[in-house]
Formats: sequence, C-alpha cells, structure tokens
Amino acid sequence: MSNAAISAPTRNITALLQFLGMGLIWGASFLFMKVALTGVSFGQVAWTRTVLGAVTLGVVILVTRQRLPRERAVWGHFLVLAAVNCVIPYLLFAWAEQYVSSSLASIYNATTPIMTAIMATIAFRVEKLTGSQVFGVVVGIVGVLVIIGPWRGEALTGDLWGQLACLGATLCYGFTYAYMRKFLAHRPITGSTLAFMNIGTAAVYMLLLTPVIAWHPVRLDWAIVGSLVLLGALGTGLAYVWNFNVLRAWGPTNASTVTYITPAVGVLLGVLLLGESLTWNQPVGALLVLAGILFAQKRLKLPFRTPGSPTAGVRLRATRLS
Repeated sequence: MSNAAISAPTRNITALLQFLGMGLIWGASFLFMKVALTGVSFGQVAWTRTVLGAVTLGVVILVTRQRLPRERAVWGHFLVLAAVNCVIPYLLFAWAEQYVSSSLASIYNATTPIMTAIMATIAFRVEKLTGSQVFGVVVGIVGVLVIIGPWRGEALTGDLWGQLACLGATLCYGFTYAYMRKFLAHRPITGSTLAFMNIGTAAVYMLLLTPVIAWHPVRLDWAIVGSLVLLGALGTGLAYVWNFNVLRAWGPTNASTVTYITPAVGVLLGVLLLGESLTWNQPVGALLVLAGILFAQKRLKLPFRTPGSPTAGVRLRATRLS
C-alpha cells in the first residue's frame, strides 16, 4: 500500500481527534472564565489567557523549529485576525460572563457557524448560500431570539447586554473563519505557526493595552490560578493549533461545527460544578440554533419539489460529513 493511501485516512483521524479535543477544551473555557472572574477583572482574564497562550505556542514553535513567514502581506492579515479573532471576542466573552452564566455563554458560542455562513457569503463571498442554508440562518436567528426571551422583563437589563456581547464575539469568530478561508487557507503555513502568529500578535496588543485593561487589584487562589492557566495554555494555546489544522483539512464551515460540542460541555460543567440553572427558553432556543446550523452547513436540506414530482410534502434530508 502506498504512503499516499495511508496518509489520507491518518490525516482524517488526526483531524477528528483534534476536533473533539478542542471542543472539550473550549467547552470548559466558559467554566474557567467564570471561576477566574471571582478574583480578577474581565480584562485581566482576556489578557492572561492571551499571553499564556502565546507563551505556550511559542514553546511549540521553538521545539519544532518552525520558521515564521516573512511576507509583509501575511503579517498584515494577522494584524487583522489577532484583533478580530482574539482581542475583541476574548474581552467580550469575559465581560459578558459577569452578567450571564457560563452555560448561557457556551450556548451563544454555538451561533458561530451561523455567523460564519453569513460572513462567508455576504462579506467575503467565499461561499454561496442555497435556499436551505438561508432557511437555516433564519431558524438560527429565531433560536437566538428565543434564548434571549424578550418577553421576560429581566431579559432587558444587564443580562441582555451580556447576551449581546456574546453574539458580538461569535460575529467576530464568523468573520475570522471567512477571512482565513479567503486570504490564508491556501498558503503553506503549518497550523502551529498560524496559531502562534495569531495569538502572539494578539498578545502584543494585550501588552500594549495593559495600562487600560489589566491594572485592577487581584485576589488569587488555586482555583482561579488553575482556571487561568488551563484557559491560556490549553484553550488559547494548544487548541488553536488543532483549530487551524482542522480548518485546513475540513474548511471553515465544517471546522466551525466544533460549536456542536462546546455548548454541551459548557452547560454540563456549569450545571454540575457551578450549580447553574437553565430556563425553558434557553435549551429550546439552543435546539433551534442547532437546527439552523444543520441547515446552514448542509447537514439537513429542504429539497424543493421539482415539476412532475409525485410527492407534495417537504422532507428533511441529512448529509454526511465527508
């Protein structure tokens, strides 16, 4: 058997394991942020995770002796990505978790594929939405409205702003997936190098912002320190290497399906370890978002009736991940 015949299945298995690993780690990240916020500010959470992630990835680059690209255009793209993929969403999610539960934040993170489909189609035109995908985007938006629960009086207070901050973060992630697909996915740069350039550049931004976001007094204990280390070294370090590898192997829409895993992990940990509770509209809205994602990513389709078709009803057709 040729090496080529062996390498393709091996790459698929590796991508799948990395996909599952980052889903578990990123799902737990919402718990880590919630615990860390009991002793440090939201800006310090974002600052610490970014800097620790950059250090972790820097060690990976040194150990593997990988060279960084020298093209100015590539570094220019990472100046954009570092801000939109790291600095802004990290600050938004950390700020949001002051007002919403870690479970709810993880549910909102699941809207990333919906945002990706919108950005990939409208902003960058790297993908074209079918009728079923448009239907999925609409269903996802309805799901978000159900999660917010505008009929609840408390939903229009600080809780609403926290939820909107979560949506702002996922909009940034959707922009990132589409941006990388258009400008970077075709370049021969390894996943770990891409991750280091992304997080490392973001760490430079964070260091420059230190006087603004990281000057508050802190109260540390083992749980807070452990959460920050895990959030930085794993959630913002190694998981990003896997993310870029999966992105290259599966494409932006499929790679963003990691958000199928993260809300389940985030909700489970929030309920079991933090005693968080969910109102009825949150899981119902999450199911609608999931249905929207399945349509937006062509896992489910609404086949339109063709002339002469003997069937009058509309059926759902599932598609398999290749």
